[in-house]
Amino acid sequence: MTLKLISDAIANDPIVQGALSDLDSGLKVRLAVNKSAIPYVSAAVAKTRPVVLIAATERAAQDLANSLTDFVAEENIAVFPAWETLPHERLSPSSDTVGRRMAVLRRLAHPKEVAPIKVLVTSARAFIQPIVAGLGDVPALKISTGDDFSLEKLVTELSRLGFDRVDLVDRRGQFAVRGGIVDLFPPALEHPLRVEFWGDTVEEIRAFSIADQRSLGIAVDQIFATACRELLITDDVAAKAASLIGSHPELSEMLEKIAAGIAAEGMESLIPVLVPKLEMLIDVIDAKSVIIEAEPERLETRAHELVSTSAEFLEASWSNATAGNVSPIDLEASAFRDYRELRDESNSHAWLGLTTLAGPTDESPDIEATPDYRS
Repeated sequence: MTLKLISDAIANDPIVQGALSDLDSGLKVRLAVNKSAIPYVSAAVAKTRPVVLIAATERAAQDLANSLTDFVAEENIAVFPAWETLPHERLSPSSDTVGRRMAVLRRLAHPKEVAPIKVLVTSARAFIQPIVAGLGDVPALKISTGDDFSLEKLVTELSRLGFDRVDLVDRRGQFAVRGGIVDLFPPALEHPLRVEFWGDTVEEIRAFSIADQRSLGIAVDQIFATACRELLITDDVAAKAASLIGSHPELSEMLEKIAAGIAAEGMESLIPVLVPKLEMLIDVIDAKSVIIEAEPERLETRAHELVSTSAEFLEASWSNATAGNVSPIDLEASAFRDYRELRDESNSHAWLGLTTLAGPTDESPDIEATPDYRS
């Protein structure tokens, strides 16, 4: 029996069918299942509705995404990763992570540009962190071989999208200019690209190796690159940074760079005071989506730990500022949100909890895990 047949059998289970019916009515449903059955049940739901699958950790989210490829086309599965840093830390998240996040937000906002997302997998950390509103609508860079697109225009566009200009490209989110050639490394691609111009025309696009900077012999027809920073230094952001320099001298070095249009390490920590609006991931997903909680108890515990850590970080910053007779900048708007509140206040989505800890009122589909015969 193939995995697809197993998935179909689970989808036809009377209790699963009843849960699907309740989800169609917008109810919050809870089922008790074996841990190994979570991707099977999620795939059954994804047959008729978009799914947002939340796991307790980044590792668990990636494992679920890998398992789901047995039932859902890989191009229709996306993982929305969390920052490696706390929202208030003076450290910038990696361009790899930001690039993957921006690519997902772009697909959510414009599902017809690429294959639609049928299953979005994320972690508790990513789900409860506020994000800058409207990131999915930041115009992406799209150029093809043969386009009339000058080198100067490409450089301007890459700078707009937060790419760092360097002498030699060796990581995602960078670009370099050498004569009539532009090297760039879009965050979502496996290899960097080399764009060669003939006058103001894109003559050739090729992938190249970071190790020796030589072409890999792979011709590319088109470049599609999203922003590689979640805080883009627009005129409004630069003006806001300039206005804060006088009242927050302890941040003057960072604010002066931002005001001059220069990206500064850790500037994302100032997002709450530099942008007009923040939103949550739940605000940008399809209203028809079913939000599936993989092991809700672990989710709630992990989210509570993150909220506590974030609160302690903020409290420490206030204490340090008070000791130095400085009024700290208010960054509370970007703090992790309470997971239970987000779930309880959500009226626009159906929720399905898949618990491995069956309670007296939890229904359980007729699913048995295969015995583990390893000693």
